[in-house]
Amino acid sequence: MIGIVDRRAWGAGVLVFLASLALLLHPAHAMTSASSAPPVIRIGEINPLTGKLARHGIEIHEGILWAVEVVNARGGILGRKIELVSRDDQSLPEVAINQAEDLLYRNRVIGLVGGYVDSLVGPVSELAARYGVPYVASASLQRSLTLGRKNPFFFRVAHLDGIVVPLCDFIRDVVRPTSVAILYTSTPGSTELGQEVESRLKESGVPLGLVEKFRPGSPDFSAFLLKLRAARVDTLICGGFFPDHLVLVRQIREQKISLKAYVGPWGVAYPSFIEEMGAAAEGLFGMCAWSGGITPPGTEDASRAFMEGFEGRFGKAPNTTTMHGYASAAALLAAVEQDLQSGGSLKGQDTGRRLRELDLLTPMGRVAFDERGDPRHYRQVVVQIQGGNLVAVFPKDRAGWGIRWPSP
Repeated sequence: MIGIVDRRAWGAGVLVFLASLALLLHPAHAMTSASSAPPVIRIGEINPLTGKLARHGIEIHEGILWAVEVVNARGGILGRKIELVSRDDQSLPEVAINQAEDLLYRNRVIGLVGGYVDSLVGPVSELAARYGVPYVASASLQRSLTLGRKNPFFFRVAHLDGIVVPLCDFIRDVVRPTSVAILYTSTPGSTELGQEVESRLKESGVPLGLVEKFRPGSPDFSAFLLKLRAARVDTLICGGFFPDHLVLVRQIREQKISLKAYVGPWGVAYPSFIEEMGAAAEGLFGMCAWSGGITPPGTEDASRAFMEGFEGRFGKAPNTTTMHGYASAAALLAAVEQDLQSGGSLKGQDTGRRLRELDLLTPMGRVAFDERGDPRHYRQVVVQIQGGNLVAVFPKDRAGWGIRWPSP
C-alpha cells in the first residue's frame, strides 16, 4: 500500500508541476514578467576589430565599452541598463554598411557610436540618417561629412581644425624651420590634412621644400628620402599612421638624415610606439587630445578616475584613441539620459536634439557640438617623446617641459 500511495502522490506532483510550467510558459505570463523589468537601452557600435585598422579600432571599442560599464555600474539610466551591440567592420567600407544595416534594422538600436577613418565613418553616417538614428563618431575628420550640415543625425568628437591649427602654429612660432617637407597618405582624411597644412603654412610664410603623397602601408621610403635630402629641409611633417612611422623613422635613422623636427600628428603619441621604437623614438613630436599625464585644466580628477578604472578593468593604460571612443559613447549616453529625464521617447529626433544641446565635461575636455555636428572645443596638443615619456610642449598653457633640440 505504501508503494501505491507514493506512486499516486508522485503522479499528482507531476501534474501540478506540469500545470505550473504551462502557466509560466503562457504568453500572458511571459509578458507580465518581461514588463516587470525596465527595458534595456540598446546602442550599437561599429569598429574595425579585425583587418589593417584593428589596433586603433580595438582601442576605440574598449573606450566605448568602459563608458557603458560605468553607466551600468551606477544602475543604468533611470534604472534601465545599457546594452551595447558591437559589430566588426573588418576595416572594409562595404562590411561597415552591412553591419550598420543589421544594427539599425534588426537590432533596432537607438544610437550608434564608434568608427575609425572616414572611409568607414562616411557610409555609416549616411545609413544612420536614412533611419533617423543619431551617430556619434569616435574618430572622424573629413570636412565633407558635415559641410553644409547635410546630416542632422551625425555628430563627432574630433575635427580637423583641432589638429591643423595647433600643428601649424607650432611649426611657425616654435620650430621656425628653414624649409618644411609634408608627406601624407592617399586616404581621404590624411590627404585633407596634408593639403590644409600646406595651405596654412604657405599663408603664414613658412617655406615649403617638398610635398608628397604615398600609399598607406608602404614598405620602403628610400625614394622619398633621396628627395628629402636633396631638398635640404630641416622639418618633416608626416600624416601617416602608426606602421608608416615605424618604417619611415627607422629609415631616417639608418640613412643618418638630420632633421630639426619630425612631427607625426597621428600614430606617434602612443606608449606602444615608444615601446616599439625604443631609443629611436626620442625627440620625435606627435599630437594627441589626451594622454595619461596630459589632460585639459579642470579635468585632472576625472582623468585620474578614468585611468584607474580603465586599467583595473582592462589591465593596461588607455591612450588618446581610447579616450575618443569613451568621449563619443559618454556624449550619446548623456543625451539619452537627458531625453529620458525630460520625458522623451528616445526617438532619433529627440536624442539628436539633446546632442545638439549637450555640454559635457569629459577627461578629454568639454564636448559640445555646433550646428554642423562638429565639436566646438576640440584641440590637440603637441607632445615630444622625452626619456620614453610623452611630454606636452605646445601650446604654452599646456606645456609641461621645454623642448629638446634637435629632436630626431
